[in-house]
Amino acid sequence: MVIEIIREPIGRDALRQIARKQFFDFVKAVVDTEQKIMAIGGELHADEEVLLSEETGSKRENTWGVNLYPDKTGDDWIEFNSMVNIKPHLGNRSRDVENPEIREKIRAVVNQLVRD
Repeated sequence: MVIEIIREPIGRDALRQIARKQFFDFVKAVVDTEQKIMAIGGELHADEEVLLSEETGSKRENTWGVNLYPDKTGDDWIEFNSMVNIKPHLGNRSRDVENPEIREKIRAVVNQLVRD
């Protein structure tokens, strides 16, 4: 699967198509909360994070891994769980995004880039 960097809004239907080809009901994504972009379509969040770093200069402290479930709604459609989220130097000691402010930044970027 090809990893894509999303800078402009895409539809949920596009996410559904990517999901069906890979994990069936979800898409892995890494969101850069500073640049307000994300990478999607990787088998691993780590691959998406590396691509963002190499191609856009994303910094690790601004990148967060999520899973997007295009068929779900509300708070259920974004899952804040990824190995790339383990960042003890930033106070995040688990796979989950623990800081509510960072979660809101991630939601804002995802909602800006993914349209119904």
